[in-house]
Order: sequence, then C-alpha cells, then structure tokens
Amino acid sequence: KFLHNLRHVRWETTLQRWSTKQAALAAVLILTVLVILFIIVETIFFGRPPINKKHQHVIEGGKGLGPKVHYGIVIDCGSSGSRVFLYFWPPHSGNPKDLLNIQQFMDSQGNPVVKKIKPGLDTFKDNPEAASDYIKPLLQFVAAHIPVDQQKETILFILATAGMRMIPEESQKAIFQNLYTEIPKMFPFVISESNLEVISGKQEGVYAWIAVNYVLHKFDHGADEHPLVAVEVPGNTNKEKRTHVRRRTVGMLDMGGGSMQIAFEITSKYNNIPKHRIAEFNLGCKNNDLDHTYRVYVTTYLGFGANEAREHYEEFLLTSNASLTNSDMENTTFNIPFNREKTRFNVSDPCLPVGLTQEVKDTESHIHFLHGLGDYEACSSKLVKLLNRNASIPCEQAPCSMNGVHQPMISFHNSEFYGFSEFWYTMDDVFRIGGIYNFEKFKFEAKKFCGTKWSTLQSWYEEKLYPRADENRFRFQCFKAAWMTTVLHKGLKFPPSYHMLRSVQLINHREVQWTLGALLHRTRFLPLRGMNSFETQHPPPHWVKNRYVINEYVIVFCFVIVTIAILSYLKHLRICQSKKTDKLHHVPSMSYFMVEEDQIEQGLNYVIVDHKDLEQ
Repeated sequence: KFLHNLRHVRWETTLQRWSTKQAALAAVLILTVLVILFIIVETIFFGRPPINKKHQHVIEGGKGLGPKVHYGIVIDCGSSGSRVFLYFWPPHSGNPKDLLNIQQFMDSQGNPVVKKIKPGLDTFKDNPEAASDYIKPLLQFVAAHIPVDQQKETILFILATAGMRMIPEESQKAIFQNLYTEIPKMFPFVISESNLEVISGKQEGVYAWIAVNYVLHKFDHGADEHPLVAVEVPGNTNKEKRTHVRRRTVGMLDMGGGSMQIAFEITSKYNNIPKHRIAEFNLGCKNNDLDHTYRVYVTTYLGFGANEAREHYEEFLLTSNASLTNSDMENTTFNIPFNREKTRFNVSDPCLPVGLTQEVKDTESHIHFLHGLGDYEACSSKLVKLLNRNASIPCEQAPCSMNGVHQPMISFHNSEFYGFSEFWYTMDDVFRIGGIYNFEKFKFEAKKFCGTKWSTLQSWYEEKLYPRADENRFRFQCFKAAWMTTVLHKGLKFPPSYHMLRSVQLINHREVQWTLGALLHRTRFLPLRGMNSFETQHPPPHWVKNRYVINEYVIVFCFVIVTIAILSYLKHLRICQSKKTDKLHHVPSMSYFMVEEDQIEQGLNYVIVDHKDLEQ
C-alpha cells in the first residue's frame, strides 16, 4: 500500500511539472500567433510605399523617355568657357525617404549630352547686352533633345564660378539681367532670377560632394549593404544631443589647375570649427529631415592647383637663386656692352626629368634655364615650403592644414575619400595605377619616372605608348607627382599608410560634375508633388488615418488577450488536477518518517523500498 501511494505521489509531481511547462509553451505560442497577425495587419493596412532603389529606375536617354519624365538644364560658366549639361528624372515614388532619381541625359550613341563654348561669360563684363547671344548656342543644342511640349516645364540654371567671381558685382548683375530678360524671348524654359547666380568656391565644393555621394547611393536608405555611421544631430537645446544612424558618406578631393578642394561630412560635435568652414544643408523636401540633413567641412585652396603651383614653384626657384656667382651667368652677346635683358641664368630643378631644360623669364625679363635633375625626393622637399607660402598668416584654429586653414581631425581608419581631376590624371595617364591609392607603389613609379632621361620620355611620347598623356604631361609629370603627394601627406595630413583614397574619373561609367549636385539641391522640393499625388491615389481608410494611435490600441488589445488566455488556461489546469487528486489515497504522515535521511534528500521520486521488509 505504501509503494502504491508513493507511485501516485510521484505521478502527481510529474503531472504538475508537465502542466507548468505546457502552460508556458501555450502562452508563448499564443503570443507568437498574435504578433504575426499584428505584423500582417500592419503591412496590409499601414504599410509605406516601397523604397525606390536607384537601379530599379535607370532609364536610357534618347530612347523615348515619355511625357512623365522631367528635364533640367545646368550651364556651368567657368573661367575658360561655358558648358551645358542636360539631366532628367522620372516621377517621384512618393516615399519621403527617396530623393529625385536624377540622371544625366545620354544621346542615342550613349554619349552625354554636353556642349562647351569659349571664352568665359566674364568676358562680357563690358558688353553685357551680348551675353544672351553668347548663351544661345548652348540652349539650342539641348533644346533639340527635349520634346517641344515638355520644354515649358524644363528648369534652367545658369551658375557661374571662377571667372565671374573676379569681375565687379555691377557687371555680374548686368550680365544676368540680360540673360533673365532675353532668354524667355527665345526659349520657353522655366527660369527665375534665383536660377542665375555666381556661386562661391564653398558652394561649388558642396555641390561636388553631393554629386559624388549621390552617384554612390550614399543618400539611399534601402537594404543594400553600406557602412553605417551614427551622426550627432542638434536637440531641443544646445546641450542636448541626439544621434541618427544612416549610411556613411565619402569625402571628396579635387585638384584642378588653379585650386584644390576638400570636403567631408562632420558626424560629431563641431562647436570648435569656424562657421565659415561648415556647410549645413537639407537635401530632403521636408524640414528637420534627419535622413537628409548633412554638415560638411569644405575648403578651397586657391593657388594650390597643379598648374598654379608650378608657377609659384618656379618663382620660388628664381628667388632662391637670386644671388648668383659669375659662373651662374652667361651673356649671349660677345664683345658688346652688357645687356641685362639678354642675361641668362642656369638653375637646377629637381622636379624636371633628367636632361630636360626649360626656359623661363622673371618679372625683370631675365632669362633663366631650368635644368632637370629628376630627383623625386629632393623635389618633394622643396615643395613642402610652398604649403604655407603666406607665413604671416597664423593658424586660425588648431589643427591646421595649409596656409593657416583649420581642418578638423579625420577618422582615417573608417573614412573613404575619392580623388578627382589631377589625382586621377597623375596616377593613371602615365603611371597607370589609377584607383586605390598606395603611397609606396606611387612613390616607386614616381622615382622611376623622374629618373628617366628626357630623351627616353620623348621617344615614349612619339611612339604613343601613353595615348592619354600629351607632351606637357610628360614634361611636368614628375613635378605633379611630387606636388600631389606633398599636398596629400604634408599638407592635408593624410598618413602614408592610408589606403582608402580612390582616384577616379568616372563613377558607374559616368563623369560626375558638381552641376548634378547643384540640380539635386535646388530641386529638393519637387518630390512634394509626388508625395501629394501618392496620397491622393492611395488614400488610407478613414478608420486608420491616425496609424500611431491605432497601433497603440492594437498592442494593448493583444496584451490583454494573451493575459486572459494564460489565466484561463492555468485555472483550467487547477480544476483538472484537483479532480485527479481526489481519486488518490493520501499517504499517512508517519510513512515519511520511515524513509532514511539520505533518501529524503534524494526526493520522493527516488524512494527505494525493499519488498522483503514490507512482507515482514
């Protein structure tokens, strides 16, 4: 009888444990089902429009784009000439996270629709009435690619840069007034006074930065794999800071002939950065759009372009050799009085190839002959002195890069940069190592080239071994190579071990111009049409207009249902267990005293009773 009672006790304990597990499992299953149902309801009734990925809307130009496509024209009025660019974009998706899908228009052969004319617009400063006739050929060219019935909706921007910055403001206004008045008489394009502007070097750098990151899809918010970054955004007070996670953008380096620019995003506190070095802007169509608000450090170094740097370097050489000995000087006349204008000076130049001699004149018409030594290391050492050519200018705020310009610290371990113009030409036209920059590899190629005799380089050029390099490139490649690395490592403080700089000419097989960034920023409110259209065509049900309030009610409802289900199930288990317990025989309390202490510690389920003892 005792053994029989023990077995019933053991069964009751096991049943209780199993019932508890079953109750927990049932609760989890019920909760899971309700969560799945909630997600389904959320997706069907409250879902947002799908994310518009750029590669899903690539449209080839020149192939019947259709009446719904929009067009935009941007004319870049530079110092040497003006170029016109034609862009287009399909209707906006209606998703507030999407920007316009702006693409450069291509002709039927797949070439960009671009046209350049000379000279620059600034040459009309004394004859502003002729400015519209000067621009007319550019507009005629792009008008041939735009359907006539869509030209009245085509936006036109005329943005001037370096050359126009140098003329008086009254001349600028007179030229733009002529364009604003006369162009509408010739073409139906959409143009306003704000579409005609002389942009600063800072704006030009920001537009270039926007264009690069836009083409690289750094402004998208899709599921594609991109490095992310937590960006500090201003809170309600100056002390309060919040962070927002989005795709990490890339920095931009651009070295032209006359100037150089650097631009990169500031993702942390920037209170110590001079305000004129920061550009804060919103690419989204809504205010306080954290997904598309960016703070970019941008600086333009005038005179630090490759060609102007060469001119400053030659002046530096001539000044350094001003005190000459008699052996340094040779008179070209013989047995006639000394003529200072015909005096020739010989100067060693480590930045020219071995055996190359270049003739230059100083401000007093003295003739100088620069004799190439082809020494890359010596050339780089001399160029360091040009990084702070205005020694009287103090550092505006530490740390500084060149000419006293403040440059915030860069996280080189996770920051990627793209180099354009001279960064690409210097690396690829002759060295053929364009792409990922490697300092040691670049220095090896530069030293080898600089040490090559000029006669050998001339034969390479004549044999057209380097079809993208002209004779001028061969002549100054050694200098430009040394200047590029000196600016990058000694000026901008990029470590020699940095391997995240990529020199490029094309991105995704397209040439990237700042004009694309300008158009993207200046048309940022146009997506509001698409959003309003989407809401009109897809109105939500009247009973779900306030999705956030309804979501809260749904969550509370699910919680109450799960709680009631669990309590009801547990109550049902107690009733069943009490009925089963009434049918069991109760074990007398004295029976427990018959168990040894070591058996009590093991538990009732492990009580061992000898049958012989029971019989006795």
